[in-house]
Amino acid sequence: MNIVAPLLGQLLMKAKLITEEQLAEALKAQKLQGTRLGSALVKLGYIPEDKLLEFLSRQYNAPAINLSQHKIDMSLLKLVPLETAKRYQMIPISKEGTALRVAIADPSNNFAIDDIKFLTGMKVAVHVAAESAIMDAIDRFYPKPDAGKPGAAGPGGKSDKEILEVDDLNKMIGSALDEMPIVEEKEDKDLYPKEVDAPVVKLVNGILMNAINQGASDIHIEPADQMVRVRYRIDGVLQAVLKLPVKIKNAITSRIKILSHLDISERRLPQDGRIKLKFADGREIDFRVSTFPSLWGEKVVLRILDKGNLQLDLTKLGFEEKALQDFMEALDKPYGMILVTGPTGSGKTTTLYSALQVLNKPGVNIMTAEDPIEYNFFGINQGQVKDDIGLTFATCLRSFLRQDPDIIMVGEIRDFETAEISVKAALTGHLVLSTLHTNDAPSTITRLINMGIEPFLVASSVVCIVAQRLSRKICPGCKSEQKVSDDALLKVGFPKHVIGKVKCYAGTGCPLCNQTGYKGRVALHEVMPVKDELKELILQGAPAPDIKREAMRLGMLTLRQTAIRKVAAGIITIEELLRVTMED
Repeated sequence: MNIVAPLLGQLLMKAKLITEEQLAEALKAQKLQGTRLGSALVKLGYIPEDKLLEFLSRQYNAPAINLSQHKIDMSLLKLVPLETAKRYQMIPISKEGTALRVAIADPSNNFAIDDIKFLTGMKVAVHVAAESAIMDAIDRFYPKPDAGKPGAAGPGGKSDKEILEVDDLNKMIGSALDEMPIVEEKEDKDLYPKEVDAPVVKLVNGILMNAINQGASDIHIEPADQMVRVRYRIDGVLQAVLKLPVKIKNAITSRIKILSHLDISERRLPQDGRIKLKFADGREIDFRVSTFPSLWGEKVVLRILDKGNLQLDLTKLGFEEKALQDFMEALDKPYGMILVTGPTGSGKTTTLYSALQVLNKPGVNIMTAEDPIEYNFFGINQGQVKDDIGLTFATCLRSFLRQDPDIIMVGEIRDFETAEISVKAALTGHLVLSTLHTNDAPSTITRLINMGIEPFLVASSVVCIVAQRLSRKICPGCKSEQKVSDDALLKVGFPKHVIGKVKCYAGTGCPLCNQTGYKGRVALHEVMPVKDELKELILQGAPAPDIKREAMRLGMLTLRQTAIRKVAAGIITIEELLRVTMED
């Protein structure tokens, strides 16, 4: 519902429900008390509340509702934070299909309605209710906020009460929009304010804290022609959460640049930085910041690096039993190359860090070359690649070999030089771990050969290849059985002998998963140990399909086969299987 109407006072005067003098008096009271005009008129006794409600219902073509006689669906209160409900004087009352029915005191508040749409991801059906009835319902039904929640500290490490809990996000945004001075577009270098006002500080802190509380991995702040869109990547999928006025885009960008020690006067070139938040309980969360000059202004993307949520236990990463056994055997080898492959965002770094944690012992010298360093670990010597000064992966590798390493981790093999040095290191008594961007494990062999590495060197150095993807897990709060035809199961690769026995599941959507049906992610792995039979094929220059067939004969589970097992176990859906894996 998108309501556009003239001023309420003019409409009431036109309907002869109030006089011009009463309107003037009410406007003064409204400004003095900071209330809505309708509320001021009711408090002054110029119009009964039920009469005002009846008028609003007719004027905005929105049904009126008596909250004292209406049963509220308590589960919906989780969709709209307490402070949002108070600020907009609204409360969710029921759900009909994909539409959320809300009672609101001011049905002409387009920003409130749009905000609720972005917040819940649902359509919004508006009902008019008395302001006093809404506030009474909020006090009765919403749980009282915990006053003893721990505060947070900003980059300086001091306790910072401006970093609030997720329920306070919309309150902070509201005050920011009310108090934010307009930053006019200019062509000179003074585009950004020298100092950022407190409301923007609260707004940015709220966006960061909300993302942490929702379990997001990335925050996208994207300026457009008429607004600034804020999106979170949750469980691998981007979700729109906020729509902000375009006038504050430069102030938001400036605040983030100040936190990440970037040049606020430079808006023509991309920049990279880092933010560290320290909490009163000792927890630290890093944000990797990247800015990019787009058509409507600088787009900002923040990658959330929460070491507390980093899962480094290999047994809990989703490996199938035999795949985990093959991977652990490769890690036990004294030398050789272990490669983890997959697209960006498939969890390769987590798998490598988990492997390093297994190998990290007092008697071992581990050195890494990373771009960027995402997490810091005690006992591991981590180096940051800096291409702009000539400190490339290849340069780091050459230096590593003079540092008496036992184990080397290279963030990514991008070129022949890095691949060549990595192979030589693996052949001269070092265990080398690295990543490549290939679609599956067998095609990694072909990729190395195409980069210029001789087949005999590949066969001699590579001991194991792991291809992986991340799939969204079914939400446990709304998991239910899904009807899937036998033909569909056969088409995606289920064996004939399990057809009719396997049960498929999917999430129907609930407050726990923000109506998506998915909560959390699980990794799918394709582990290919390079055994003697595969080495023979590599030396013969066999193509990737032949290597794949032989690896499957030797017991390798492909990504699709691993996904099928996860579907049969009720962990992922058929839709996710099709989204993240290719046919064998």
